[in-house]
Amino acid sequence: MSFDISFGLVGVLVLLLLLVAASLRILREYERGVVFQLGRFWKVKGPGLVILVPGIQQMVKVGLRVVVLDIPSQDVITRDNVSVKVNAVLYFRVIDPERAIIQVENYLAATSQLAQTTLRAVLGKHDLDDLLAERERLNLDIQKTLAAQTDAWGIKVTIVEIKHVDLNDSMVRAIARQAEAERERRAKVIHAEGELQASVKLSEAAAILGRHPQALQLRYLETLTVIAADKNSTIVFPLPLDIIGPLLRILDSKPASKGE
Repeated sequence: MSFDISFGLVGVLVLLLLLVAASLRILREYERGVVFQLGRFWKVKGPGLVILVPGIQQMVKVGLRVVVLDIPSQDVITRDNVSVKVNAVLYFRVIDPERAIIQVENYLAATSQLAQTTLRAVLGKHDLDDLLAERERLNLDIQKTLAAQTDAWGIKVTIVEIKHVDLNDSMVRAIARQAEAERERRAKVIHAEGELQASVKLSEAAAILGRHPQALQLRYLETLTVIAADKNSTIVFPLPLDIIGPLLRILDSKPASKGE
């Protein structure tokens, strides 16, 4: 008889231990528990020790840390009808555990699918040049579009980054030709601007030399110095008329005096 009583006490103790184990939960600092009582939402608990009533209360754990979600490559047709493959990475976190559990069945899968469709929709509104050169602006556009829809789920999208833009070979060659043509255009413009500036300076120099004949003679001497650096050159240097004019008049006057 005493054996039956002791066996019953052991059974009761085991049952109590199982009930206690089923009613205790420990949540880490980055976890929260959404508690339901008889199927209805009761409260959000945690972190630390949480006591539940077995059979009456149930709890669903939710992590509050930032989740890194890789968006697989999506076929995107840009506004200028160019087909590209684009993949991205998404960073988000749960800020309202209640809504993240109640408003959507699986917030991870829902956010992933929404990110893929949003990526195609937003990038399809822009040209290829914007996709290649304006990534920061496009990242912000995708982030704002996602945030507007995930706020109802208690999810905050913090960062969206476009990782890779894959182009086919023909498009890569076309972009290379376009870049080369752009470089040639800039080179021609720079050369033309240099010619224009040089012509303006030459015109100003000519005006100054015309007003000052002595400056023109100094320019002659400077040119002679530059040419004389090469000893194999034959130099024909023009003399101003004000220097040789008196000599010519003397030579013209000599035959006239002999005739007299």
